[in-house]
Amino acid sequence: MAVLAYSLGKREINQYFCIKNAKLLSLVAVILLTVFHTVSRYYGGGDTCEWLLSSGRFLGENVWQPYGCMMHKYKSIEAKTCLAEKRVAFIGDSRIRQLFYSYIQIIDPTQKENGRKHENIPFEDRSSSVNDFLWYAEVNNSLKERLMSWTEVKASTCTVLCLAKWSIKLRSGSSEALQQYRANLTAISLPLEQLAEDGEVYWVLQDPVHEEVLSDNRKMITNEQLDLYNEAALGTLNSNKKNAKARVRFLGASRQAAMETIAQSADGLHLPENTRNVGAMILMNAVCNKVLRPIHGSCCQALPAPSLLQKLTACVFLGSTLVFLLKHINRHWKSRPTPPDVESGEEKPATAASPLSHKAPFQAMCKMGLIMAYFYLCDRADVFMKEQKFYTHSTFFIPLVYMFVLGIFYSENSKETKLLNREQTDEWKGWMQLVILIYHISGASAFIPVYMHVRVLVAAYLFQTGYGHFSFFWLKGDFGLYRVCQVLFRLNFLVIVLCLVMDRPYQFYYFVPLVTFWFVIIYATMAMWPQILQKKANGSGMWHIGILVKLLGLLLFICFFAYSQGLFENIFSVWPVSKLFELNGSIHEWWFRWKLDRFAIIHGMLFAFVYLLLQKCQVLSEGKGESLFSTRISNILLLISVVSFMSYSIWASSCKNKTECNEMHPYISGLQILAFILIRNIPGYARSLYSSFFAWFGKISLELFICQYHIWLAADTKGILVLIPGNPSLNIILSTFIFVCVAHEISLITNDLAQVAIPKDGAALLKRLLAAGVFTLGLLLMSKSAEGNQGEGH
Repeated sequence: MAVLAYSLGKREINQYFCIKNAKLLSLVAVILLTVFHTVSRYYGGGDTCEWLLSSGRFLGENVWQPYGCMMHKYKSIEAKTCLAEKRVAFIGDSRIRQLFYSYIQIIDPTQKENGRKHENIPFEDRSSSVNDFLWYAEVNNSLKERLMSWTEVKASTCTVLCLAKWSIKLRSGSSEALQQYRANLTAISLPLEQLAEDGEVYWVLQDPVHEEVLSDNRKMITNEQLDLYNEAALGTLNSNKKNAKARVRFLGASRQAAMETIAQSADGLHLPENTRNVGAMILMNAVCNKVLRPIHGSCCQALPAPSLLQKLTACVFLGSTLVFLLKHINRHWKSRPTPPDVESGEEKPATAASPLSHKAPFQAMCKMGLIMAYFYLCDRADVFMKEQKFYTHSTFFIPLVYMFVLGIFYSENSKETKLLNREQTDEWKGWMQLVILIYHISGASAFIPVYMHVRVLVAAYLFQTGYGHFSFFWLKGDFGLYRVCQVLFRLNFLVIVLCLVMDRPYQFYYFVPLVTFWFVIIYATMAMWPQILQKKANGSGMWHIGILVKLLGLLLFICFFAYSQGLFENIFSVWPVSKLFELNGSIHEWWFRWKLDRFAIIHGMLFAFVYLLLQKCQVLSEGKGESLFSTRISNILLLISVVSFMSYSIWASSCKNKTECNEMHPYISGLQILAFILIRNIPGYARSLYSSFFAWFGKISLELFICQYHIWLAADTKGILVLIPGNPSLNIILSTFIFVCVAHEISLITNDLAQVAIPKDGAALLKRLLAAGVFTLGLLLMSKSAEGNQGEGH
């Protein structure tokens, strides 16, 4: 898929037309998929609770994936919170007793089976409700009377039943027993439906048996008999079709899981522990997801109503579309040249393209509105399916090897051979972004060695930010407002729109706040008096010491805040600054992200200063095919760099705890980045080549990083978007194709709108900034007012 996306953009002369066609294909695919999923949900049943209870598959030995939605793995404190005022009763034989124990072990992991058989077993936790197991071997009048007595008490009760095995066993699987079973089910169906009106009732379908290892007194319990009894339950219960609310829900997913694992059963009848744990967790999701609304659990959750800001944002996009259509209803859309420099915005803004026509802003907003509608459908509307991540080494490393083989295959000669030239930095950003994408979709953060290496890649992005902006200010000395606004707009435009459309805080997209913050710090450091530029430093060597003093001051500033968490949190918790840095009402996430890579920016700035100084002194050999240093020095530096790489990988592989490894990361990540730069640039032949494949993706790396949150991943990155159910490989191919096309189009839209939103005229720019400030203040006040109303409601 990456090859296709890259090939579409490889030839500059055909780039516009090829990518345009690719985007049209992706648009058609989105429309067809939206129609298909909408119709499928309307006519085929779109209840995610039914999906959760009815079917799924094993991703691994103990990981169950329901069909079409994500199942949350509940912890003890979550279960206790959910069940604080709810009574859960398990009714049945030894199989339902197993399910009961697995269920209460979620609430209290210290609980063990006590060996009690053929009797009731109560369980009561101080911080949760009462949960009982009631022994009933068969469906009979005694069970009916018990259920009838519960219907008289209007209480929030969850009832879980599973009965059939003893009916088969005691009557040797006779047809008369099956008929009596149906009659008894008919007798209890009314009280079950009455219980379902005020609570929840789950009928657990009979799990299969491993007939070969059943004991002689259980040989009559065959899978054929169990299927007949399941059919009887499905056909008899819920006979009252008029009352759709009073429905008994059937739990068949645990049966499907047992079909794959029953061979592991010791006696052929009772389920292995991992299978009954799956059934218990399915029940916990069915009962608690609608209450706690966990982000990892999309099953059984009703969609929240759009907020006021989301509605207003939709109106802005609809209004822009209407204006565009009214102004140009009789005109053909004219092609425009692609901006010569599609940037992610991390280093410097693109060169201004030719002036846009008066219709271009409305056209760009119209496109952005359509794209945001797709974002909303993917991750806020109940249209497309979602599945959870499951990490295996093959799901991460096989795509990784494939990607690097492609990157090497598409190698081309560089236009220039300077260290960290533009093509090389685009290549660097490209392959790092692709690695991060594979890392996210495969769930590789669960594997600590991979997690630590990806932490270095994030630090490398910040290193490039420090390197690029320092180089620009040092060489050109452009501290004008236009330059600052251009960078800030390109960095933040997409994220701000997503905050409004997806109803997410700014800090949720942590990388953009991080890069924005450090750009402001770099600007302040370089612009503050005295402004020291290369031209000034060339006149007197003392100015080089001056810039080092500035960098030392920045380092002390970073260290001071890094070791003063209380002061840090107090500063960033002040309203309205807190609105930019809080996540879920806490500043902790911002503190963690800031501290983790706090030295990466200054590493980049210091490296840029040393490199430009060495370049000015003509110490480096940057000609085509020439080693960067003398042969001896080059060999020594290459050896040190390779040893550094290997040492880091060995250390990362030995990491046992993320917290301890993260403490070391800020001090050693810079060495790895420096080692990579030396390996990549010291050999002249390596510096003369670059991967055009990686560079193409590098130009839209920021858009790729942000867009993945909602249209490639799902549930705010916790799961995977499913456009094509039942075929993971085809789903990834299609969703990736659409994802890349969307990211590329957003980069073009951002370039277009940047020319309109950030004019070069100083007076006009100040007016725009004033309007933006008033708009932002209004949003913050609305947000504060909404939070106050929620607080009063609680």
